[in-house]
Amino acid sequence: MNKKQRYSHIIWDWNGTLFDDVSWCITVINQMLSKRGIKTIRGISDYHNAFCFPIIQYYKNVGFNFEDERFEDVAEEYISLYHSNKNGNCSLYPNAETTLDSIRKSGISQIVLSASERRNLLSQMGEFEIASYFDEILGLSDIYAKSKVEIGLKYMARESIDSAILIGDTEHDYKVAKALGIDCVLIPNGHQSREILRSCDVPVLDDISCIIEYIG
Repeated sequence: MNKKQRYSHIIWDWNGTLFDDVSWCITVINQMLSKRGIKTIRGISDYHNAFCFPIIQYYKNVGFNFEDERFEDVAEEYISLYHSNKNGNCSLYPNAETTLDSIRKSGISQIVLSASERRNLLSQMGEFEIASYFDEILGLSDIYAKSKVEIGLKYMARESIDSAILIGDTEHDYKVAKALGIDCVLIPNGHQSREILRSCDVPVLDDISCIIEYIG
């Protein structure tokens, strides 16, 4: 196997890794908090300190009380608001598409593995016409963002993948990679801070464009 084929597959997280939706997520959650008279998130540092998986714990961290309302109702409200403004003026991260194109030309297969509901994921990705870079787009069957481990395991077993790396932006991505038995690198431009990601004891790169050199 030559140097550029150290990995046969790259498994990408979507939100916060390829797709920069952090500011929009803060806007959406603040609308919901303000509606309930709960203190809003003041900035990216507060958001990073609160955000986590499972998502129900994140909602609790920012002040939702699930004795007063159902988690499912809150999740549905969030998704409705999140998708109410197309892509919420979000975009791909700088260098995302050029990185995907370079990896595709190297012959490495690319997959998206997301905790988003798959139909919403496909719609969101469709705005950028990048689906052709990926051999598979894997998302959940519902909107509750519990975990993507199961669909990742099924895909890896079906395709007999044995040399993959997962690229993400959260501690959850690290845990998913560990559950899948594959390598992981994290990028601190998304939903969790560099400090949190460093606690995972895997490489933390500065930018998505660093991936090319890392896997080379």
